[in-house]
Amino acid sequence: MDRSKQNFSKRDYSAQPKANYPDYRSTILRHQGHKLVALPQTLADTKGPVFGHMDLGANDDDLIINYASSGKSAIGERILVTGKLLDETGAPVPNALIEVWQANGGGRYRHKNDGYLAPLDPNFGGCGRCLTDREGNYVFRTIKPGAYPWPNGGNDWRPAHIHFSIFGQGFAQRLITQMYFEGDPHIQICPIVQSIGDARAVNQLVARLDMAQSVPMDLIAYRFDLILRGPNSTVFENKTGGH
Repeated sequence: MDRSKQNFSKRDYSAQPKANYPDYRSTILRHQGHKLVALPQTLADTKGPVFGHMDLGANDDDLIINYASSGKSAIGERILVTGKLLDETGAPVPNALIEVWQANGGGRYRHKNDGYLAPLDPNFGGCGRCLTDREGNYVFRTIKPGAYPWPNGGNDWRPAHIHFSIFGQGFAQRLITQMYFEGDPHIQICPIVQSIGDARAVNQLVARLDMAQSVPMDLIAYRFDLILRGPNSTVFENKTGGH
């Protein structure tokens, strides 16, 4: 198919998060009050790099052990996160680099600015990556992240979530979103989630329990599909145009 001649459906802009959402206090200071300014891109931004399987380590997609000492593993609820990367027609997107990062099982990130009281796990780094296969599938083994407090309204807690970054054919072609977990009560009261304002769009950010993919006596599986563009696109934090 010649995608350069394909007509894409327009995105539903009403599903986008509100730029100025007072309940999410950070938006008051950082929302853009003026028209966006387009910055020119170089060939290096749009044409490279091209990622291949040789660029990834053997355990890059296994957050349970990819930071652990030999014979050790991360502490927490062991889970499997699977899904498909799709375009707006439902066609799979193969050989796309997906990166993830998250807090540990206690809700703390391995970051110097994270001062939450929960302890660090010495065997959990909190990041991983993989390439989608020819059918657009991806798989990560990891630990279910914990909820954590953040200084927004005095007693706000982020729902358990995993950050996703999806690369195109260059560093400038990057989409970022967050995945939440089915049944988490914090989703309905989180100002960041509720700034989206569209129940369908929020629902697309929630991973579903998938017992068919769960590994008995080992891993609980969750399914999270990603749609790159179109009216049914996943909400991406850094892409409001829907392309």
